[in-house]
Order: sequence, then C-alpha cells, then structure tokens
Amino acid sequence: MSDAIQNTSVPSSKIFGSFSVRDAGTLIGLIAIMVIFGLLAPDFFSHRNLLNILQQSSINACLALGMTLVIISGGIDLSVGPTAAIAAVITAKLLVAGVPVPLAILAGMGIGTLCGLVNGVLVAYAGLQPFIVTLGTLSTYRAIALIYTGGNPVLGVPPAFRALFNGTLMGIPNSVIMVAIVAVLAWVLLKKTPLGEYLLAVGGNEEAAYIAGVPIAVTKITAYVISGVLAALASMILIGRLGAAEPILGNLWELDAIAAAAIGGASLMGGKGSVIGTILGAIILGAMRNGLTLMNVQAFYQLLATGLIILVAMMIDRVTRGRG
Repeated sequence: MSDAIQNTSVPSSKIFGSFSVRDAGTLIGLIAIMVIFGLLAPDFFSHRNLLNILQQSSINACLALGMTLVIISGGIDLSVGPTAAIAAVITAKLLVAGVPVPLAILAGMGIGTLCGLVNGVLVAYAGLQPFIVTLGTLSTYRAIALIYTGGNPVLGVPPAFRALFNGTLMGIPNSVIMVAIVAVLAWVLLKKTPLGEYLLAVGGNEEAAYIAGVPIAVTKITAYVISGVLAALASMILIGRLGAAEPILGNLWELDAIAAAAIGGASLMGGKGSVIGTILGAIILGAMRNGLTLMNVQAFYQLLATGLIILVAMMIDRVTRGRG
C-alpha cells in the first residue's frame, strides 16, 4: 500500500536527504535578505540581534509547522490566532488562580487540542470546505476568548511560568529550543511515519488516497489537532514573554503562518511542503521585519513587503509545479 500512497503525492526534487531544490532556493533567499540588511543596517549581524530574530521567529515558526501539516493535507487553518487566544487566557487565568504551572500548561494544550479537534471533525465529517469551517471558528473562538475575559487582559502571570518560556539555556532562548524540538518531531512525523505518507497522499489526490486505503478522516483530524496544539504552545511562548494574556492575542497570526509555509514551499493546493522550508520561511519573515525595523521603515511598508514576498513565493510554486 505504501507504493500506492507514494504515487498519490506530489514529487519533489532532492539535493540530499530531505533537503530539496525548493528548500535550497528558500535558503538562498534567506541568505540574500540577511546580506542586504547586513549592509543596510550595521547592527543587523550583532549576536544579540540574531538571537532576537530567532526568538521573534519562534512563535511564527511554531504556528507555521502546524499550518504546514494542514496545508499538506489539502486544508487550511484560519483559526490558529483565536485558538491561541483561548489557550492563552485560560492558561493565564489558571496560573493567576494558583494552579501549578504543569497543570495550567496541560489545560492550555487541552484547549488547543479541542479547538483543533472541532475544526478537524467539521472538515472531515460535515463535508464543509476547510476555508469555510476555520473562517467560522476564527470568529467563534475569538468571541469565546472575549466573553471569557470580558474583553480584559489577564495580568500577573507567575515568574516560574515566564522563566520556563522566556528564559535561556546556555545563552539560547528557551522558546528557540522548544520550537527546534517541535521542528524535529514534525520532520520525523512527516518523513518517518505512516501519518506523514497519509498527509501527503490525502493532499496530493484524496480520491486516489481513499482507494489506496488511507484513513482520510483520521488523517485530516490529526493535522488540525496538531495545528491547535502548536497554536496553544505559541500562545504560551508569547505570554511567557509578556507576562500577560489578552483575548485579542494572535490577531492575523494565521496570515503569518500561511506566509511562512508558502515561502517555505508548501503548496496551497495540498500534497507538498517541508519542515525545513517552513522554518526557513519563518526566519525570512522574522529577518525581514527585523531589518526593516532597524531601518526605521514604517509598519505599512513592512506589510507591503510581506505581501510581495508571498506573491513571489506563489509564482515560484506555480513554476516548480509546472515543471514537476
């Protein structure tokens, strides 16, 4: 059955191991952007600023890894921002109420799991398009977060929680280490487990995957659950940094996650994407925003630059797909 499944996925050219030609192109793009900003902004290559770029990119990378798995399966998750908001405010409220840190973290992860499960079940069993489902839950989850908090921020997150998510280990931010571990796990899932084959097969050709015996519904639900869990983790990284949680947290995070996955080579048509490419895509966005900020470029132009990069990534994907 494995050969049949592999025949349903979109092929990609490899340079060595899991590093593809598309990943190499993304890496070259990252190097080019960093060289340009290194020349234009003297402090760009300082040790402190490079660590700052990695730390700022960690939240988007975490979200984008989950988004990549959903996109590979042929779906989209527009609700990652509100999912993160619900997980954040519930986790923060529990912490402020004196609940031990591990239990509060488990509760937040459970909320992310539940949000992803709802998305996955609706997509897999209700016959609704992923865009429609997650557009609806985007508003629903955000409203729940606002109602739960009365629209007010949750302040007073204890130092132990902040030290866990905002501390450092041998000079490296804990958030960067956490996301690196998540990336390794995502790579193993995608490359070394049957679920990885299933995701590629479902996104590449769902009908063929069904004929090959792939559990379509379970595969889709699992992708959305993972996306929900990683959205919850991303929210904890942020509230660890800020020391507070807001119900409006995560506004437009879905766009950044989709952008990082797309820049990294994930095809919005499904069946194609890579963990390495997504991580590089998240760092590209982080480096670009950091460099533009150092150059005192207004946020409006940063948004414009992000949009243009996404369009270029889409055109590259179209060209490479045509050749595939």
